[in-house]
Amino acid sequence: MKTQYYTATSLDGFIATEADSLDWLFPLGDVTDTSYPAFIAEVGALAMGSATYEWLLRHADEVTAEMGSPWPYTQPAWIFSSRELPLLEGANTRFVQGDVRPVHAEMSQAAGSKNIWIVGGGDLAGQFYDAGLLDEIIVQIGSVTLGQGKPLFPRRVTSPPLRLVSVRQIGSGFAELHYEVPRGEAARPT
Repeated sequence: MKTQYYTATSLDGFIATEADSLDWLFPLGDVTDTSYPAFIAEVGALAMGSATYEWLLRHADEVTAEMGSPWPYTQPAWIFSSRELPLLEGANTRFVQGDVRPVHAEMSQAAGSKNIWIVGGGDLAGQFYDAGLLDEIIVQIGSVTLGQGKPLFPRRVTSPPLRLVSVRQIGSGFAELHYEVPRGEAARPT
């Protein structure tokens, strides 16, 4: 079982615009041409930030048209939010806040031998990193720049650096980078 941050980013390192828009992302390629189908098949639990959850709420009709349901996941999800948010029909969710460590323990139990996916956002993935719980970062870098927005991973990771496992071209719009997160005391944030 691994805890993985799997996401897409602009070339200049933003996962969404300042207004949480992903409109830049969808013209770049078809999700079925990426590693996503194989990736999601190995996921047993999700961790999601409130901005990502709220994006799903705002785009429920579009997600339903594409996926057949406003909630596109079969796995249980833990939504990290300090605010009260409405339930999304058909979603197997738990709303949580605070330290990621006890929530990670619950997620690990629910996931069994499958992986945990940090769906979004960058700061949530950073909290798992800070707690020493993040194993991999898989990022698809799109061929666009946004200038500003929500950062991919607002943490300084320099010593030791992430370990590159693989690089893959996806069509003409993406390069997928797969990194392992180093373990041990030297891997703690500075």
